[in-house]
Amino acid sequence: MGQDVVTRGSRLAVDVGSVRVGVAASDPDGLVATPVETLARDNRRPAPGVLPADLARLVDEVAERSAAVVYVGLPRHLSGQEGAASAAARAYSVMLAQAIAPVPVRLVDERMSTVSAHQALRAAGRSSRHHRQVVDQAAAVVILQTALDAERATGHRPGERVVVPIAGASDGREGGCGVEQDQQAESLPARQHADDASEGRPGE
Repeated sequence: MGQDVVTRGSRLAVDVGSVRVGVAASDPDGLVATPVETLARDNRRPAPGVLPADLARLVDEVAERSAAVVYVGLPRHLSGQEGAASAAARAYSVMLAQAIAPVPVRLVDERMSTVSAHQALRAAGRSSRHHRQVVDQAAAVVILQTALDAERATGHRPGERVVVPIAGASDGREGGCGVEQDQQAESLPARQHADDASEGRPGE
């Protein structure tokens, strides 16, 4: 499938961690990414037909902003290989895509975005001990701003589009992760992940 052509509309970005989810949004013209909020991961098993609280909040954000696309950060090792945190982000992106369909969800490479977020917070004069409260939002801003820059440079949405699984159908990929590769995920500023120490993310 070809790359998605950029259309007008707000964009959201999600930085998925094992404890928190950072959220950022853009203006409808996709010029500037701004922080929105940090959500606590709801890891309880939900009742049938009920979304976890963090996903339900994202569904509301998509609706309130009439979002055209949601970018989800895909953590990778510096070598480009994927690990446990990558698998968790892929699984989360599939659940999100199912919840907000037909709004597209795209996975984008986010190596070192948390490191970049910490650097930006220090440059803004934020005390290091207060970073944890906002670093997930700042990482989402890094993810989104770099995706916006890629959109302007190419005229297309960067990354891999997440395909909503159809019951009883195979997505054609070994392991059935529900993601279709439009292109190699655009290389966003490298990021480190807390929930997979081998991927180097600072502690949440």
